[in-house]
Amino acid sequence: MSQDGENCRLPAVAESELSEAQRQVRAAIAQGPRGRLSGPFGVLLRSPELCQRTQLLGEYLRFDSVIPQRLRELAILATAYHWRQSYEWQTHAPIARGLGIGEERIAALAGGRQPPAPAADEAVVLSFCRQLHAAHAVDDATYAAARGLLGEAGVVELCGICGYYALLAMVLNVARTPPPDGTATAFESSPEAASG
Repeated sequence: MSQDGENCRLPAVAESELSEAQRQVRAAIAQGPRGRLSGPFGVLLRSPELCQRTQLLGEYLRFDSVIPQRLRELAILATAYHWRQSYEWQTHAPIARGLGIGEERIAALAGGRQPPAPAADEAVVLSFCRQLHAAHAVDDATYAAARGLLGEAGVVELCGICGYYALLAMVLNVARTPPPDGTATAFESSPEAASG
């Protein structure tokens, strides 16, 4: 699957071609916490209503979820790995680093391996996300651990994060949107290898 700029199927819509609805959605995104329209939203803007509804869901999940931000970023990286999505990975790996997730742990995630000595809360979130992506469900022990850590609202929102970033990954993969640095992330092994 190509993610370079030359093969991009759905590049950003030219300013001169934007409809009024598209302009309104672009302005709403620029005025929100993202500060600009980029990546999947440039693709989703082709359907302004879907773009607006999607970005509002994402705004909540990314910036306001009951799940602590460090754990949100782990869930996002687990999803980006599963979908082999370089744009998501390159956007969120630096955020994870800034939240104290070390390079060794991020590299392990990109390789489909369990990060070395993860904190207990990180291990719960990664297990939950990996099971959900690979098996489309989670076992009772993982569910109980996630519920104990995050509460019922947090479990639901963790599912939401996985689903939301899977949606964005599908959009980006179909559009062949190039990653921010222009090169695909070197993911290792298969997503199923990280399902535990």
